[in-house]
Amino acid sequence: MKVKILIADKLPEQYIEELKNLNVDVEYNPKLGENDLPEAAKDKDILVVRSTVVNAKTISSSQKLNLIIRAGAGVNNIDISEANKRGVYVANCPGKNSVAVAELTVGLIISLDRRIPDNVIDFRNGKWNKAEYSKAKGLKGRTIGVIGYGNIGKEVAKRVEALEMKVLIKDISRVNGKMVKDFSDMNEILPQCDIVTIHLPAIPLTKNLFNKEMFGYMKENALLINTSRADIIDEDAMLDAIKEKNIRVALDVFRDEPEYKQGELKSKLQENPNIYVTHHIGASTEQAQNAVAEEAINIIKNFIKSGTIMHWVNRSQKTDAKYQLVVKHYDKPGVLASIFNIIKEGKINIEEIENVIFEDGIAASCTMKLIKPVTDDMIKKMNEIPDVLSISLAEL
Repeated sequence: MKVKILIADKLPEQYIEELKNLNVDVEYNPKLGENDLPEAAKDKDILVVRSTVVNAKTISSSQKLNLIIRAGAGVNNIDISEANKRGVYVANCPGKNSVAVAELTVGLIISLDRRIPDNVIDFRNGKWNKAEYSKAKGLKGRTIGVIGYGNIGKEVAKRVEALEMKVLIKDISRVNGKMVKDFSDMNEILPQCDIVTIHLPAIPLTKNLFNKEMFGYMKENALLINTSRADIIDEDAMLDAIKEKNIRVALDVFRDEPEYKQGELKSKLQENPNIYVTHHIGASTEQAQNAVAEEAINIIKNFIKSGTIMHWVNRSQKTDAKYQLVVKHYDKPGVLASIFNIIKEGKINIEEIENVIFEDGIAASCTMKLIKPVTDDMIKKMNEIPDVLSISLAEL
């Protein structure tokens, strides 16, 4: 039976054709929206999206869905919690659009400083205002705070350093591999910054990070750029800061952004002269789209051929396992089944398991992460199984 793949957002045609050559069924429908996906994806094995929302209903409605790929860096448009419950892999394509987003960020910084959009609008309306638009401060020597120092933040820093700006960096802290909310020194960083650019993921730790308190730390007349996720900014607090401090803002994302690709728009941000908005185009360059599409196809190829998931984002980084059992055995049918039966009888859950084969295909080693330790009696029973070579138990 062929693997069925649904591509629900636009990808370059050459990559669609490359997929079709893998002897899979490909449905390409880039006009699908969030509410169309539950029906469209119900019989699909793999779903590929860019910005289209994959909600809980889409995931729960399908009995076959095995892998969701975000053809982009984040996964905030995918219901990860529901995917976890249903055992659906979620993968993304990190770093492939970093340069494109960084380029837009620099473009927005320059646009805010030189008020380029206002220049163009006045010209198109037959208005000449050189006196007003000759008041730019310039960027050389000014201080920029890069908030979020992942792939995109690093690319932004490289580019603004070339503009001879002073760069301050603040990233999400990590303790034992886990992200923790540590923005305790923002009260020291933000008051120094003439420009602040946000490059953070949308996670509970960053939701409404830029609130009234954070805006209170920012300089008067500072510039703020957000090309990451809308949820990071409290827009009411932002509007107050614009009014009180004359902060000027450039956004590629905003709350209640339309899901559709083209149509009418109403937003409370439209009439504010201190706000520039681009149409969520940060990753939308031909170079970036090709790189992201290529990586999405690589993920699919790898999954079909080997069953492994590149850039698997919803794999647990830490389980409740406290013990590791290693069974070395001859690579023959039924050996591991007998081991598992003994563990099952002891009512011990196996959290993770990996079985690897030595060269020549004679012996193998199975490593199991366990909640509880196996008993001496259980180990004795395992050693009595024909074709078991050795047993070892260690506390993690």
